[in-house]
Amino acid sequence: MILTEFDYVRPVGLEEALTLLAGTPGARALAGGQSLLPDLRTGAARARLLVDVRHLEELRGVETAPDGTLRIGALTTLAELAAHPLVLERAPEIAAAARANGDPQVRNLGTTGGNLAATGRATDLPVAAIAAGAEAELAGRHGRSTVTAEELAASGVPAETVITALLVPPGGPAGAFEKSADRATRYPLCASAVRITTDGPRIAVTGATARALRLRGVEDRLGAGPYTTDNVLAAFRAEPRELFVPGRGTSAEYLGHLAGVLTARALARAQAHA
Repeated sequence: MILTEFDYVRPVGLEEALTLLAGTPGARALAGGQSLLPDLRTGAARARLLVDVRHLEELRGVETAPDGTLRIGALTTLAELAAHPLVLERAPEIAAAARANGDPQVRNLGTTGGNLAATGRATDLPVAAIAAGAEAELAGRHGRSTVTAEELAASGVPAETVITALLVPPGGPAGAFEKSADRATRYPLCASAVRITTDGPRIAVTGATARALRLRGVEDRLGAGPYTTDNVLAAFRAEPRELFVPGRGTSAEYLGHLAGVLTARALARAQAHA
């Protein structure tokens, strides 16, 4: 049962879709629908108009830009993202996060852009995108722009805009993702993503925190390593306990420890493939 009434339109191109979103208060873009449709059913979301962008080929595909940046179209499904050779080679934390999402049905329908844009719940791609230093490309009636994955996680997708692509900088295989999933929903109870760079590790967590966050304090404490489990756990113990949000029968102390354990595993995996 859908608890809200809405109109539906299938635009022929991105520009028409943007015009419809800008011209109709309460309009929402529909891609995979794995978050939006359940929210409409429960009343957690409202929409006056659904703008179906699922068929727009300009928002699909994975390619490499001249500078080595990986451009992942927003309509690339999670299943495609998890198996794409370029993503596996150059952004393994992104591929692993996509592979960890839900079940095969969710991954075959859910999209890269939709997973990044989901609000009100922890999802897997944002934390991996933050660790990878990725940006989201946005399109609106006044042109295109980019925001960092970290900024997107903090503020969400601006009104009347859509995510058109995820832009992942060159990084190679030294990235990894680890997750402890809620058994009922498959959303992350806690997930950690890392990318080891020449300047040290980039570390981000989600589920255990209010939103996907980059943990610069942990990064600074670990520096150039070694990234032993003891060192990683000590770095996490130094983080403020209020950073971790208790819930679903878990304490902040437990979630802080779990985030450290998952990060240690991710760093070990990243080092093994570097």
